[in-house]
Amino acid sequence: MNSDAQANIHPSAVIEEGASIGPGCKIGPFCHIGAQVKLAANVELKSHVVIAGNTTVGEGTVVFPFASLGQIPQDLKYRGEETRLEIGARNRIREYVTMNCGTEGGGGLTKVGDDGLFMANSHVAHDVQIGDRVILVNSVAVAGHCVIEDDVIIGGLSGVHQWVRIGHGAIIGALSMVTADVIPHGLVAGPRAALEGLNLVGLKRRGVARSDISALRAMFTELGAGNFRDQARKLSDEGSESEMVREVLDFILGPSDRSFLTPQ
Repeated sequence: MNSDAQANIHPSAVIEEGASIGPGCKIGPFCHIGAQVKLAANVELKSHVVIAGNTTVGEGTVVFPFASLGQIPQDLKYRGEETRLEIGARNRIREYVTMNCGTEGGGGLTKVGDDGLFMANSHVAHDVQIGDRVILVNSVAVAGHCVIEDDVIIGGLSGVHQWVRIGHGAIIGALSMVTADVIPHGLVAGPRAALEGLNLVGLKRRGVARSDISALRAMFTELGAGNFRDQARKLSDEGSESEMVREVLDFILGPSDRSFLTPQ
């Protein structure tokens, strides 16, 4: 174990030789830290936390009891290859959260950004890429290879199908099953989720200019007037002064392994 003298480690914690523990870390009772794990400064593990594999945890992240991070993927194609889990700074990872490392076929890396809140029982599968300030509410399950961009909120008991992309600032209502890509700033809800509009509350909370919100609303109306991708291509060709509109159109026209949730 490579441990800074300033770290506070409970005597019942098991820390394998080779693990790196940063200054100011607090490791509570009955935690188990694997040999390849690296904890940055001021990480706090409350108690009974298990961190395995080639896993890094960023500065100031707090992990609550019974969370399991860096275990092998729940994927039968995994054959023991060396892969990683990277967790950013200042995250709050609550009870019974699971985050798995990547697979060779998916790029070998599961990555979580900064300042996220992962509520109890939520799951981040292999090769998922999560941005900053993301909130997964209780019992959200994100399947393999998904991309969750910055400022996304996913409501409780929702599921996200593998390979789905959820764009910047989107919000997913509780009890939703998301099987296709979600545009940036979209509002999605339903047992078989549908795109119901824009995340206007989130846009206003983040201080987005009224002109951008108006431009997004006009764009959304146009997208629903015909074939989704064709309308997006048409709007892109016409150009827009709004950077946020261009962000949505670029997202729609970018590469994807899934179709899109479209306006009803």
